[in-house]
Parts: sequence; structure tokens; C-alpha cells
Amino acid sequence: MALACTSTKQLCGFRFLKQSMLITQVQSRFKRFFCVCVCVCVQAVRGTDITVKSYKVESKITSRFAHTTVRSSVVNSGLSAQSIGFNVQIPKRAFITNFTMNVNGITFVGSVREKTVARNLYAQARARGKAAGIVRYIPMETFKTEVHVPPGSKVEFELHYQELMQRKLGVYTHTLHIQPGRLVPVLQVDVYVFEPKGIKFVETPNTLGDHFSGVTKITHTKDKAHVVFKPTVQQQRKCPNCTESAVDGVFTVRYDVERESNAGELQVSDGHFVQFFAPSDLTPLSKNIVFVIDVSGSMWGLKMKQTVEAMMTILDDLTMDDYFSIIDFNHNVRCWSEDLVAGTSIQVAEAKKYIQNIKPNGGTNINEAILKAVQILMKAHNQGMLDPRSVSMIILVSDGDPTVGEIKLSVIQKNVKKVMREEFSLFSLGIGFDVDFDFLERIAMENRGVAQRIYANHDASEQLKQFYSQVSSPLLRKITIQFPEDAVSDITQNRFDKFFKGSEIVVAGKMKDMGTNMLQSFTTASATMDLTIEAEADLQELDTLLSQQQHSFTGFARQMWAYITVNQLLAERSVAPSAAKKRKITQRILSLAVEHQFVTPLTALLVESTDGPERLLADSPKDPKQGSFITCSDNTPHTSSMVSAWHCPSREPLLKLTHKKVLDNDPHFIVHLPKNNMDVCFNIDSKPGHILNLVSDPGTGVVINAQLVGGKKMKKDKLNTYFGTISIYSEAAGVKVVVGTSGIKLMEGKNNHSFSWAATTNIKLNRVKVEIEKEHKVTVTIDARISMTVLLHRVWKKHPFNVDYLGFYSPDYNQFSTQVHGLIGQFVNEPEVKVFDVRDGTEPEKKQATMEVKGNKLTVTRGWQKDYRFDKKHGSDVYCWFVHNSGKGFIDGHYSSYIVPNLDSFLPPV
Repeated sequence: MALACTSTKQLCGFRFLKQSMLITQVQSRFKRFFCVCVCVCVQAVRGTDITVKSYKVESKITSRFAHTTVRSSVVNSGLSAQSIGFNVQIPKRAFITNFTMNVNGITFVGSVREKTVARNLYAQARARGKAAGIVRYIPMETFKTEVHVPPGSKVEFELHYQELMQRKLGVYTHTLHIQPGRLVPVLQVDVYVFEPKGIKFVETPNTLGDHFSGVTKITHTKDKAHVVFKPTVQQQRKCPNCTESAVDGVFTVRYDVERESNAGELQVSDGHFVQFFAPSDLTPLSKNIVFVIDVSGSMWGLKMKQTVEAMMTILDDLTMDDYFSIIDFNHNVRCWSEDLVAGTSIQVAEAKKYIQNIKPNGGTNINEAILKAVQILMKAHNQGMLDPRSVSMIILVSDGDPTVGEIKLSVIQKNVKKVMREEFSLFSLGIGFDVDFDFLERIAMENRGVAQRIYANHDASEQLKQFYSQVSSPLLRKITIQFPEDAVSDITQNRFDKFFKGSEIVVAGKMKDMGTNMLQSFTTASATMDLTIEAEADLQELDTLLSQQQHSFTGFARQMWAYITVNQLLAERSVAPSAAKKRKITQRILSLAVEHQFVTPLTALLVESTDGPERLLADSPKDPKQGSFITCSDNTPHTSSMVSAWHCPSREPLLKLTHKKVLDNDPHFIVHLPKNNMDVCFNIDSKPGHILNLVSDPGTGVVINAQLVGGKKMKKDKLNTYFGTISIYSEAAGVKVVVGTSGIKLMEGKNNHSFSWAATTNIKLNRVKVEIEKEHKVTVTIDARISMTVLLHRVWKKHPFNVDYLGFYSPDYNQFSTQVHGLIGQFVNEPEVKVFDVRDGTEPEKKQATMEVKGNKLTVTRGWQKDYRFDKKHGSDVYCWFVHNSGKGFIDGHYSSYIVPNLDSFLPPV
């Protein structure tokens, strides 16, 4: 924000930059003219005629949605009337929601109206003899007002705006432009962050300069953070004796949230829901990229130099799994390679040489250049070069409109749309303000991409590299987030073509009245595997939590839904195929913008005196050079009213473990012998760190091993051991599933994926299916022939002895080969067992008997073990004959022969 004053009695108006304004001049009760107006640039005229009493900025960020209020109190302390300005630079994606101004007791309050309604009210003001004028649109994001007041007048300004924090490269960044223009007795910035699932970190980069090092204070708890910047007058001075303020720049707060799982975060509040989805720990998909670079004459000099510099870094990022080519164009179109080539060090070096030798000149043939890029991708696709799970994209870099070949933008848009396959995406980067950015956004959005403006200054190279970093690691394709159709309505876009590492997908909607207190979401996606992930949220929990917070934004979910919906509708309107469709979308935007008080290109802010007929008008016509907010989507536009019907997917029945091999708790083995109609139990008394083989089957290529962990300390001179990790490896499928108490890892060649116990997830990876049931169990099925379940046991964190551990269950219908062995695998081929001579034992309830098995006679004890499959907390008793001495005589050989070196090691052949 900046404060400015001028002594000229100019006809002025009221404006938002990012929006242009119609203006009017009104006469106040004290017979002085005052108005609010737009200036071309932010100016702060120094002097002693204005006293700024206070300047305060407060942002409340709740679940990534920010409501910012800027307040300032100013007094005309001069001897004559003058104009006082209030200027606030706001984020490009923000919607202004209100503005109020109090001038010597007269309060002006803003309200958002449909533009035609607001203009009619404005016209009425003109008809009454009010002076009026129109201020042209200027493409910046600055709100400015100016009021002409007599000496001694006090003016209070208050501006409100809202925005959704976008996650980029793993961080949410909240920026506030702090430009008071002079020393202020009370200068304070407060940023309150509340994230229900927890805040991972909060930081404030020193973007205001070293002058204010140490002035910012951060208070951070698990789910709340308070950042305060409150420099004293002396700290504000540029030098100890200066009268000029050093506060002039951007105040930045960066943070990220805790994520329990890849399922994301589902929240319900105020009759609305929001689903955040930002998975991590997934292996990036390979890329097929065609870089299309404008080398026309307008790119000469710094633009080309910085583009080349950025390309040097971008090319170095390519891997051997990526394929690429380069097209440079002016009036002609040239290809570095007519075919996609692998991103080897040799090819990258050749591409760098080519880029460095480019000499900009000539016109701009965008149409032919993009069509050629599509042709290269199509050729590779038709030749079978592209991995079906890879991501194919075109990255266009240009600084101007077409001047050669096809120059009509609408025709270029249709040409590109016609030839692009659904598997391809187009990303557009517009350098400077000479390019029609609205066109770049339309063409990108229609083809499953996004557009970004690159400001043509000294750091343009960094902007290009940062954009590439955001799209260089695709993790998922074809993402769909669905909800029960009888539970929700008015869902925002819920199908997305791609998800990139470090970003976030957000879906919102309205809640319906339903008979349950929980809402579920189901997310499906494709990566190097197919995923189905479930999330759930309590309908009352968050509202209860918000009511207890002092600085949270309680209406965040309702406003966030409207914010996302309006932005998506604006994007759809820009590519509407017919006038009728455009009118329908326009009406929806108007209705939502007025209801939720958003100043958009289709609405206006009418500022009226609460005590009289004075009116000021602000509206925002669309500027084709500026563009609008765009979201990455699939090839079909989605309106918020398009709700896909959802039915609960049919589930396979739970494994029938009537006949089972069970391994659980310190580690206890329960082997059911159906032919003998009995259960036999034994323990393995080994050491922490040892890896025991449970199943080793060279015939099917399946091996299952488990690693022991020890208890926290000795109990009765004995350290209990448990299974802390269980590995299931299919050599034929090339897939390993490693289940631990802290999470689940899937490995396929060099692809590694991690999943949490905090969400129900289904995964299909080659011939392996993995089903994770939230905080309970993992079931792994290989080739639909072999299935096993790993159970999670949580213990009290402060338990003096025990630790979290795993149990293992294998049904007897598994189709192992005749070569199967291992502590459990050997009993697939059931031995003949006889139990006789039942007698009293040392304890009355524990009978003893003699067991004859494998040529051995063993003394066994009647006892029981716990089966936790159906009663997770208490378990059910399984009565069995217990074999002592780590199963000696019942298992083949000594238990130590089942200790293997690695989690994927097979037993050596006998």
C-alpha cells in the first residue's frame, strides 16, 4: 500500500487496478469536492501536510484461503485543502470484496452489483448534475483511491480482498505489498494461519531487505501460526536521521501443511466441503517435450539472452527416460530434430549448441510452429515410441502476436484444437505485454495446459526456469475426485489431466442434507500404477474447531467454493463455443459474484454514503491483454453444476481365512492344518534386526520375509521381539511391497512410491494389487492367485515395553508351487500329525500331549493365541497345540536356517 497527496483539484475517480473504473465526483456536506480516483502509477509525494496515524494489514488464512484487510487512518494536517491517496497493490488472483471510506463522519460503504445495474445507478447520479468521467484500464494489480478534503479532515480507508493460496514447488506463498510512503506511528502487519491438519513450517524470507532483519516475529504451534511485522518509527527510517521510510516492498509469508497421507485432506464447514489433494513420495512419470521458441526480431537482446540461459538449465534437467525436441520459429519454422530423441548427455549437449547459435530476426508464425510440434509428438506416438504412462507436452515461449502465416487468433485456436490429441498438453509462456496473453490462456486451457506471463526484466530467466520446475515432475495422470451423489452438489472441476509434484488440486462443493455424519471422497488416478484413494471427514468437527479460534476465517469454505467456481466459469466463458453458452455462463457468474461480493470483469463495486445520496462507481471491463485466472483441466470444460453420478464401487469380498497361516505378536505362528483338523502354534525367539523367511517359492517367484524389531526395554529379563517390517516380493512382476508400521512402500524397478496408513487406498501395479485399509491392514494379491494380509497393531505411545508391530495372515487356498518353503510356506504341503497321550501339565488349564510329526515325537502344550483379523482391539482366541523351542521338530531344521540377508532374499536351495 502507498499513501499519496497532491494539491491539484483534479477531476478524479475511483478504481481498482486489475479492473478499470467508471468515476463520479460528488459534493460533500462541507461544500468541498472529494472523489476517489485512479492514477497510472503509485506515487507518494513527500511533505509535512499529511499525517498518517496508522497503517495496518491483517490476513487471516484458514485452510489455504486468505481474507486480507488493509486499514489506514490519515489526517490533512496542512492549512489548505488537498487530495489524499490510498493505494494498495493486490495479488493478481485476488477478488476485492469490499471497500469502505469514512471522511469527516460520512461513511461510504461498498457493495458489488451487476455491472448494468451499477451503471444505471451511476447514470442517475450524473442526471442529478454530478460531474463524471471514465478512467481507462491499466494492466496492473493496484487499487487506488483519492479524496480531496479540507484542512483538519480525517479520512479512514478500509479495503478487503480474498484469494486462494496456490501451492507451487511444495510451498504456499502469501505476499503483501507494504508501501506506506512515509513514517507511520502505528505500522503493523499481522498474518494469522490456521491449518486444521497442522502446519509443517512457516518462514518469512527477508524480502523487505536487511534493514528489517529480526523485526518480524513468528509464533508457531501445531495448527496455528501468527506472523507479526511491527517496526517502530525509528526502525522504519532509511537512516538514523532520515525522514523517509525504508518500508517499501513485498512482505512474504511462506508455509506448507502437514499431510498424513496421499489421500489428501477433506474438510467440511458451513454447509460446504473442500478436498485438497497433494500426493508426494511418488516416482515422476517420464516426459515427452517439444520446446517451441519464438526467435522473431522482437526477441532480440535481453529476451533472447535470458531465454537461452533458461534453456541451458532446463535441458540439463532432462533424464534418459525423457524424450524431447526443439522448434524455433520466426517467419519460418525450423526443427532441431524432426523426431523426439532421448535426453542423453550427448543429445542435450547438441541441443545446447543449437540454442546458443540462434539469431533472432523476422516475423512470428505461431500457427505453423505449434502444428509442427504436434506433428512431432504424433509421429512418435504412431511409431510406438511413447510410454503409455508418460506425459507429452508442448512448451511455447513467445513475446508477440502472430504476424506471418495465419494471423487470426480464433483460427489458430481452432487449428491447434483440431490436431491436438487428448494425451498432449500445451503450456504457453508470454514474455512481456506485447503478446495477447488472453489468447495464450485460451489456447493453453483448451489443450489441458496453463499459461503464465513472464515479465521482461532482469530475472526473466529465473521466471522461465521456475515455471519449468513446476511442470517438470508429473506424478499422476487422469485424476478424478468423486463423492456420493446424494451427499453433495455444485461440485467444482473434479477431473484433472495431470498432477505435478509440489502443486495441489482443490475441489469444493455444497453439502446436501443427509442422514450420516461423515462425508467420503474417492480419488482415482493413473501413474506408473492405478490408484484409488479414500478420504473422509466429520461434518461437525471443523466447525466446532473454528468456533474456538480467535483469528480464523469462519466462512472460508463457502467463499472458497464461490471463488473457485467463479474463476472456472470465467475461464469457460473465454472459450464458450456459442453466444448462447456464453450468456448462460455470464448469468451464473453474475449471480455468484453478487451473492459472494466479488468484483469481477462482469460486476462493479458501487460505493454509497450511508447518510446521503452520494455514489461512487467502480467497474472492471475485460482487457484482452491481461487474461484471467486459469486452472489446468482436461479437454472438457466443467461447470460447477456438472456433478457426475457416483455409485459405491463393488468391492471384492474379504479373504476367506478359515484355513490360514497366522503370524502375529512376539512373533507367534498359528498354523491351521485342515486335514488334521487342528491348529499348531510356535514362537520364534530370535534377535532384533534378523530377517526371517516366511515364504520362499522359486516356482511362482514369490518371496515373503519379515524383519524383527525389539521392544523398548527388557521385561522379566527378556526383550520381546516383533515384526516391524514385512516384505512381499514378486520376482516375475518385478514388484516389491514393503509394509512397515510407519507406512507402505511400493517398488517397481527404479520407481518408488510411498503410502501412509492414514488413508484407504487401492493400487494396481502390473500384476500386483495392493489394498490399504486405513490404520488396519494391507492386502497384497499377485496374479489373482496368491494373496496375503498384513495387520497393523498400534500400542500406546507411552507403553513402557511394547512397540507398534505387524501381523501376517495367509489363506490356505493360495496357489503356490510345489517348490514353496519357508517358516510358513512349508506347511502348504500339510504334514501328517498325530497327537496322543493327553495329560495334565504343570498348570491345570494347560494340558500336555505327545505330538508325532515329521518322524519326531514332541511334547506339546495346549494353549491359545490371538487372531486379530476380525477384532482388531481384543482379538479372538485360537486354541492350539504349542510347540516349544522355536518350533523345533515341527519346522524343517533349525529356525536359524530361515534367517536371510535381505528383505527380498529367497532361501537357498536345499
